[in-house]
Amino acid sequence: MDWSLDSILRGARKFGASDVHLIRGITPALRVNGEIRLIDGEALDEASLRAMIDGLMNDKQREVFARDWQLCFSRHWEGIGRFRASIYLHAGITEMAIRLCETSVRPRSELGLPPIVDELARLPNGLILVTGATGNGKTTTLNYIVDLINRNRRAKIITIEDPVEYVHRNQNSIVVQQEVYTDVPSFHKALTHVLRQDPDVVVIGEMRDLETVATALTAAETGHLVLATLHTPDVMQTIQRIFSVFPHEQQNTITYQLGNVLQAVLAQRLLPRADGKGLILAAEVCIATPAVRKRIRDGEPHLLFSEMQMGRKHQMQTLDASLLELYQRGDISYDVALSNARETETFRQRSTGAPRSNA
Repeated sequence: MDWSLDSILRGARKFGASDVHLIRGITPALRVNGEIRLIDGEALDEASLRAMIDGLMNDKQREVFARDWQLCFSRHWEGIGRFRASIYLHAGITEMAIRLCETSVRPRSELGLPPIVDELARLPNGLILVTGATGNGKTTTLNYIVDLINRNRRAKIITIEDPVEYVHRNQNSIVVQQEVYTDVPSFHKALTHVLRQDPDVVVIGEMRDLETVATALTAAETGHLVLATLHTPDVMQTIQRIFSVFPHEQQNTITYQLGNVLQAVLAQRLLPRADGKGLILAAEVCIATPAVRKRIRDGEPHLLFSEMQMGRKHQMQTLDASLLELYQRGDISYDVALSNARETETFRQRSTGAPRSNA
């Protein structure tokens, strides 16, 4: 059987896959509902892989891949929509992982986002962070917020993405989407120039280094609404990560600056549904109340967990509270909830009908 990228992508859309993996020695693999499934057929060989991947790249991308040995870019495919391709080497063989992008912005209820997200989209300035490991829906959440602003405000929104996964059409706002390595050389250099382009909202696909974090904080401090992502699993580690990228002599300045500009942190985790039909979102939410800002300015991110526990009236919640609610509704299994909980013994005690520890 001769595989074609078109047939593989169409099959992936048909089966509702989120990702496609093209690896030598096995048939094309799809990630469906969080699990890897192999398509029936012949295994991919080096020649068929090289032909598919080479046909996807342009001359500039081939040059970058030859130099860096890795490459990430987005592409629109007729009848499939947009996808993100990540090309890499494995035992000297070129292979590829493909993320199939959303074809539309789904409503908040379908995404499982907490109601506070809609309120955050109305903020005029400050920093909103969406965090979580790769594949936990950070980009989807960012696109939801951008779409909400686009439909409800007259503003200029500039996004810096690597790569662009969902294309926003101008509605009530103007949306300018810039792709790293296509439109701009890096997040940091793009941010420096973005602030001269009269934006109201700046969206940063990922805060990767000190310069990007510093510029994002300055943009939020100077009256812009900044949305950004970090690869951190929870609120406490998000704040610690931002502190840690700066040298010791800048710590006091950064804690004060972050304490002033932060509006919220939303830490996401996608979990398998109990019925096996897809994934569902568990979210930790921290809102920058005066008490939270003081904890940050005092360099006490380890105390934010207790602030979230006490902050229900501000629509805050810990990940454990989100897990408990999902479990009690029957959306996730007890084992999934417990394995993701921060305080497992407390979770056992609060879980109605759950097995209790003998300790």
